[in-house]
Amino acid sequence: MKGKPYAALVLAMIFWSFSFVWFKIANRSYEPITIVFIRLCMSIVFLSLFLWITGKFTRIRKGDRRYFFLLALFEPFLYFLGESFGLTYVSSTVGSVIISTIPVFAVIFAFVLFREKLKLINYLGVIVSFIGVLIFITNSSGNITLDPKGLLLMFLAVVSATGYNMVLFRLASDYDPVTIVNIQNIIGAVLFLPLFLIFDLKGLLATGIVTESFGAIVLLAIFASCGAFVLFAYAVRHLGISRANIFSNLIPVFTAVLAFLIVGDRITLRNGVGMIVVIAGLFLSQARKKRAAIVDTDFAGRTA
Repeated sequence: MKGKPYAALVLAMIFWSFSFVWFKIANRSYEPITIVFIRLCMSIVFLSLFLWITGKFTRIRKGDRRYFFLLALFEPFLYFLGESFGLTYVSSTVGSVIISTIPVFAVIFAFVLFREKLKLINYLGVIVSFIGVLIFITNSSGNITLDPKGLLLMFLAVVSATGYNMVLFRLASDYDPVTIVNIQNIIGAVLFLPLFLIFDLKGLLATGIVTESFGAIVLLAIFASCGAFVLFAYAVRHLGISRANIFSNLIPVFTAVLAFLIVGDRITLRNGVGMIVVIAGLFLSQARKKRAAIVDTDFAGRTA
């Protein structure tokens, strides 16, 4: 039993790392909104089936409906708009590194909104992570080497996921995690539906089913949106959210390897150094505190 939660965590991180690569494959034939909408619809079917089989359907209290709407607005709606369009401008590896800074932004938001006081080492971790990101996205002359649109969109995803965590803190103790994700995906699909119908439906009908790209969307729905979440929830149940959340720092490493092997992303020495600095900063920013902080309530964009 002791080793199973850790094995589940590593497998969940691998699935979430694959998601950046699978998106790139899906994006060869389909537009970002199409990918997200189909992925959400599939995940709703899978999660609803899971809840039906386990008999865990839960009634949402009237007073909590506004929180669920805000939750879905942050994620999946704004988060996936930022991430999906951002990944059309940056590589899978760059995207995963930027997304991995979500815990860092959670530390900042927790202090600003809730005056959550952390250890000095946590704030040092925030600074170190930002330095790592700067190393990763600049060249030796200090110029940014990436498309500014891609960076802004990816950071929109980061800020949205951080807002999601703040709202999730309000709901996490009252509802089953699978229920929360299923409801937010249902609301998210409704929010994406008009965009899909207006901008992407015609293109989807013209493109039809492209086996490799559509298969990547199915993989995103099954493994990234459902399988990884169930594994993560299982690990949290046995290890706690604080210890489980630290494993998210492995995602950029796994993504870099997978992107190199599958889609041919290149990693320079400077990129490698920047990645190491980012991950080191993440570990520092998430060093254990005397009590559980809101930043530890992290199901982030990876779960939707």
